[in-house]
Amino acid sequence: MTPFMRSNRAVSKADIDEATALKEVSVGTSQVMNYLTQQAGGYHNVGFTHKDLYNALQRGKAKEIVDGDVNALIAYFDYKKHDDPGFFVTYSVDESGALHNLIWSDSTSRSDYICFSDVIAFDTTYKDNLNGRPIMPIVGVNHHHNTIVFATAIIAYETSQSFEWVLQNFLEAMMKKSPISVVTYGDRAMQRAIKSVIPSAKHRLCSWHISCNAQANIGDPKFTAVFSKCMVSWWTTDEFDIQWHSVVLEFNVEKHPWVIEKGNTRHL
Repeated sequence: MTPFMRSNRAVSKADIDEATALKEVSVGTSQVMNYLTQQAGGYHNVGFTHKDLYNALQRGKAKEIVDGDVNALIAYFDYKKHDDPGFFVTYSVDESGALHNLIWSDSTSRSDYICFSDVIAFDTTYKDNLNGRPIMPIVGVNHHHNTIVFATAIIAYETSQSFEWVLQNFLEAMMKKSPISVVTYGDRAMQRAIKSVIPSAKHRLCSWHISCNAQANIGDPKFTAVFSKCMVSWWTTDEFDIQWHSVVLEFNVEKHPWVIEKGNTRHL
C-alpha cells in the first residue's frame, strides 16, 4: 500500500497532458484513468488514484478562468445583494487570482434554515456547472416534506480543506446555527470536514446513494431490494447486525469487497 500513501502519490505532467488531450475529445475521467492504468501495467503501478487525477485536471481548468469571467460573476452577485439585502455571498481565490471556492444564499433560504435546520444534506456528485467544478447544493426538508435549498457552493477540489471552507462560511451565513444531523453520500473528505467544523452534528449516509452503490457493485436487484429494506427498517444496533449478517449469507456475498467495506464502515 506504500505507493498509495498521500506522500507518495503524484500525477506527472505527461499523464496530465495525455489525460487533458483525451478529455478534449469527450473521454470521461474514469475511462482516462482506466487507460492510464493499463498503460502503466496495473493499478498499483500508475502512482495515483482516480481522485488525484480528477483534482489535477481541475487545477488545470482553474487556470483557464480569466479575470473577466470572475468579474462578471461577482458583479452579478453584487447586483443580487442590492436587490436582496439579505443575500449572502463569499468566495476565495487562489494564488494566481483564479476563482477557488464560492458559496451563496438568498434571504428566503436563510430564513428557511432558521426554521428547518435540524437536518441538512450535501451532494457534490453534480459536475455540470462552472467549468465542470463540483456544485454542492445544501438542502433540507420543510414542514410540507418538500426539499428546500439553504445555500449553494461551487468548489475547486473535493478536499477536506474545500469542504471545511464551505461549512465554515455556511455557518457564517446562518448566524452560527449548527444542524443536528448532516446527510452526505459518503465522501471521506467531507466526513473529516464535518468532524472538524461541526463536531456536534450526527453524520449519516444517504440511503438512496447506498442503494445505488449496492446495485452497481453487487449487480443483483434482489439483493439490492432486501438490503435497502434492511437499511431503512427500525432496528436496534444488535438487530441490524443480525439482519445484515443474514442478508449477506443469503446472497453469498460475505467475501465481496464492497460488502466488507460497508460492513466495516457502518458506524461513522
